[in-house]
Amino acid sequence: MGNRNRLNRVYTVFIFVLICNFCFSQTTLLTGIVTDSLGAVASASIVLKDSTSKSILAFSYTDRNGIYKIQTNLKGKYNLVFTSMGYHSKTIPITIIPGEKVITKSLVLIEKPYSLNEVIIKSPEAIIVKKDTIVFNAAIFSNGTEQTVEQLLKKIPGLEIDNEGTIKVGNKEIEKLMVDGDDLFEKGYKVLSKNMPAYPIKEIEVLENYSNNRLLKNIEESDKVALNLKLKDDAKHIWFGTIEASLGNDNFYELKGNLMNFGKKNKYYFFTNFNTVGYDATGDIENLIRPFRMNEPASIGDNQSARSLINISPNNLSFKESRTNFNNAELVSLNAIFNPTEKLKIKTLGFFNWDENDFFRNSIDIVNTNNVNFINTEQYKIQNKKVIAFGKLDIIYNYSKTKMLEATTKYNFGDFNDSSNLVFNGVSTTESLKHQNTLVDQKINYTNKFKDNNVFLLTGRFIHEKTPQHYSLNQFFYSGLFPNTSTANNVTQKGDLQMEFLGVNAHLLNRKKSGSLLELQIGNTFRKDKLLSAFSILEDDLVLEQPNGYQNNTTYLVNDIYIKSKYRLKVNNFGIIGQLAVHQLFNSLENNNVSDSQSPFYVNPSIGFDWEINDKNKITSSYSYNTTNAKVINVFSDFVLTGFRSFEKGTGSFNQLDASSFVINYQLGNWSDRFFANTFVIYSKNYDFFSTNTQIDKNVTQTEKILINNREFINVNSKLDYYFKFISSNLKLVLAYTKTDFKNSVNGSSLRQVNSNNYHLGLEVRSGFKGVFNFHLGTKWMTTEIETTVKNSFTDNISFLDLTFLFSKAFDVQVQSERYYFGNLLNDNTYYFLDFDARYKLIENKLTLGITGKNLFNTKTFRNFNISDIGSSSTEFRLLPRFVLLKMEYRF
Repeated sequence: MGNRNRLNRVYTVFIFVLICNFCFSQTTLLTGIVTDSLGAVASASIVLKDSTSKSILAFSYTDRNGIYKIQTNLKGKYNLVFTSMGYHSKTIPITIIPGEKVITKSLVLIEKPYSLNEVIIKSPEAIIVKKDTIVFNAAIFSNGTEQTVEQLLKKIPGLEIDNEGTIKVGNKEIEKLMVDGDDLFEKGYKVLSKNMPAYPIKEIEVLENYSNNRLLKNIEESDKVALNLKLKDDAKHIWFGTIEASLGNDNFYELKGNLMNFGKKNKYYFFTNFNTVGYDATGDIENLIRPFRMNEPASIGDNQSARSLINISPNNLSFKESRTNFNNAELVSLNAIFNPTEKLKIKTLGFFNWDENDFFRNSIDIVNTNNVNFINTEQYKIQNKKVIAFGKLDIIYNYSKTKMLEATTKYNFGDFNDSSNLVFNGVSTTESLKHQNTLVDQKINYTNKFKDNNVFLLTGRFIHEKTPQHYSLNQFFYSGLFPNTSTANNVTQKGDLQMEFLGVNAHLLNRKKSGSLLELQIGNTFRKDKLLSAFSILEDDLVLEQPNGYQNNTTYLVNDIYIKSKYRLKVNNFGIIGQLAVHQLFNSLENNNVSDSQSPFYVNPSIGFDWEINDKNKITSSYSYNTTNAKVINVFSDFVLTGFRSFEKGTGSFNQLDASSFVINYQLGNWSDRFFANTFVIYSKNYDFFSTNTQIDKNVTQTEKILINNREFINVNSKLDYYFKFISSNLKLVLAYTKTDFKNSVNGSSLRQVNSNNYHLGLEVRSGFKGVFNFHLGTKWMTTEIETTVKNSFTDNISFLDLTFLFSKAFDVQVQSERYYFGNLLNDNTYYFLDFDARYKLIENKLTLGITGKNLFNTKTFRNFNISDIGSSSTEFRLLPRFVLLKMEYRF
C-alpha cells in the first residue's frame, strides 16, 4: 500500500501542474480573410513576427475560402506578414492587448507573377520543408537529457518509437537510419539508434517517397520513409567517441563505448556493450541478418528462411522484456564505409554477440473443453546461451550516372546451448537443446536507367541455410502413446532443416509522361527443403524404440516460373492500380521414401485505387485474390517433438491455399501537421487454411494440421495525433479492433467454431515545455474475448507517467513510473514500477556523472492472465530486483 500511495501522490502532483497550465494560459485568436481581385486566395502564408521582423513566432495558411487562424498567448506589438506565390508580400503591424480575445485583419493581395524553385518554411520549432524532405533542428527539440539517438528521436514531432525501438513516421516504419547519407544497418537500424550517442547530431532529415535504389527515384511508386542523421561540423573528419561505465549492487554493471569517424570518403563506426542490467543493445537482430521488404524492386528472396523444429525460449510478453531479462551480454560491432574511387563504394559490417539469459516462470494451465478437464502446473527456469557472428560485405559500383551494380554477401553463424529446469506437476525434469544456424546469402543486382523514365533491373540471389538440433529430456511422459516402453526414462530428438534458394528476376519500370507507371517482371525461383527428425525413446543410454510415425525424412522441391505485371493509371490526383501475377509451379515431395509431384498453375489478380482529394485528405483501397503454395513445415508426414509435452505433424501432401483480402485507408492531414488522423480497415477471407486436429491429455498434446474452409479476419485501426499549442503538448489516441473466426477440432470432436475479439484503446499526452518540467503520460486498455462452446474474456490496463526535470544545463532528473492491472486475477492483480535517472555534467561536453535506479519498489514477481480456445492460464514471472547504478561517461 505504501508504494501505491506514493505513486498516487505523484499522479496528484502531475494533475495539479496540468490544471495550472490550463488556468493561466490566455490566448488571442488572429484571424481574417485573404483575397485578390477575383476572390479568396488559398494556401497563402501568414507569419507572426516580432516588431523587428527577424524572429518567427507563429504561422498559418489560408484555407480554400481564404480564411486563416493563428492562436497566440503573446502580448505587445508585432507584425503579420502575408505572402503567396504570384503575389506581392504585405506586412501589417498589430498590437495585442491583454484580455483581447480576437483580432481580425483581412487584406487584398496584389498579383506579381514569378517563379520559385523551392519553398522553405521555417517554423518556431525549427522545421524546414524542402520537397520530399523535412529537416528538424536537433538542438531545438533536445533538452540535453538524450543519451542515444533513440532517445533524441522520441522528441521529434511525428516520430513514434515503441518499447522495442521500432521507429515509425506517421504509420510507416522507416526503411533505414543513415548517417550523413550513408547506411550500414538497413532494417537492423535499431543497432545504431540504441547505441550511437545523440550529442553529435545536428539535424534529423525525414526523407519521404524514398527509394533504396537511387536510379529508381521519381520512377517507382514509393511511399517509403527513411531518416538521415546530419552531423555537426565539429563531428566530421575526426575520431571521437564516448565511454560509459556503470556499476551497481548485486553485480549489476554496464560498460559501453562508441568510436566514430565520419569523413567524406570513409566512415567508421565501432561500438561495444557489456551489461547485466537486462538491456538489449541489438533490438530484433533478425532485421539485421534477414531484412525483409515487401514489394521492393530487387527484393527477391527476402522472405526465404529455414525455421527450427523445437525451441526452449521465453514466450513473447506484453511487458518490458528488460525487467525479466537476467542477462550477461557482450556485444562488439565493427562497421566501415570506403569510397576508393568516385564510382566505387564498399561497406563492411562485423557483428559479434555473446549472451547468457536466465528466465523464470511459474504457470497454472486450466484446460476445460470437449469433456476434458485438468490443471497442469509448471515451475520453469530457462537458460539460453548464444554466440552469434555476422558479417556483411556490400559493393556498389556506379558505371555511370545511369548504370549501377550492387553485390551483397552475408554470412551468419549462431551457436546456441539452451536448457531448462522444470517441475511439471511435481515431477522434476531437465531439458537440453543444442542447436546452430548457418546462413550464406549472396545477391547481385544490375540497374540500368536506359531512358529518363525507364529503368531495367536484373537480380540474382542464392541462399543456403541449415539449422541442426539435438534435444534431450530426462523424463518420459508419453506412456499413453507408447505402452510397450514401460522402462523408458528419457527421450531425445535429432533434427535438421536445410534450405537452398536460387532465384533470378528481370524487372522493367516505365514511367509515362502523364505520371502513369507500367511494371513488368519475369523470373524463376527454385527452393529445396530438407527436413530430418529422429525421435528416440531410451532407458538411460539404451535406445528402446524409434517409433514409426515419429520419424521424418522429407525433401520438398518447388520451382516457380512467373510473370508479373502492374499498371498504375494516373488521372490528376486519382490513380487506379491493376496487378496480375501468373505462376507455373513444379512441386516435388518425398516423405520417407514415398515420392509425388504436381504442376499447379494459378493467377493472382488485384485491383485498387489511390485518391489524393486535397492536401489534407487521402484515401487508398485495394482488393486482391491470392493462391499460395504450402511450405515444408506444412507438408511433412510424421510427428515431430516441438516441446517437452507436445508433438506436431503436417498434412503429408501438396496444398495450395486460396484467399482474398480488402484494404482501405483514409488519412486526414499529414504526419507533420498539428492534426493527423489515419484509419486502416483490413478484411481477409481464407477459402482454405491450415487448422488443427488436436488430441489433448494431461501429459501430452498431439496436433495434426488439417485443411479447413473459410476463415475470416477483420482489423480496424485508427490513430489520431493533435498538438495543443496553448499547453505545448501532443495528444495521441489509438483505437483498434480485431476479429478472427476459424474452426478446429479437439479430441475427436466435430469441427467447432472459434471466435476471437480484441479491443484496444490507447491515449498519450507528451508535453514540449521550454522550462524545467516536462511529462509523458499514457494509458491503454486491452480486452480479449474468445468464444467456443463457452465464452471467456479479460481486460488489462497499462498506464505510465514519465517526468523530466531540467534544473540546469548541467543537472537533470528523469522519473519513469508504470502501472499494470490484470482484470481476471483475483489477487495481486496490480503492479507498480518506478525507475529514475539523474545526471550531472561535471565538465561540459567532457565528463558526466550519473545515478540510475531500476524497480525501486523492488517488485519481485509479475503475474498475468491469458485465455485460449481450450482454457486459460495464469503465469508468474520473476523480475530483476531493485538495483542502483553509479555511472560515469567520458567524451573524447
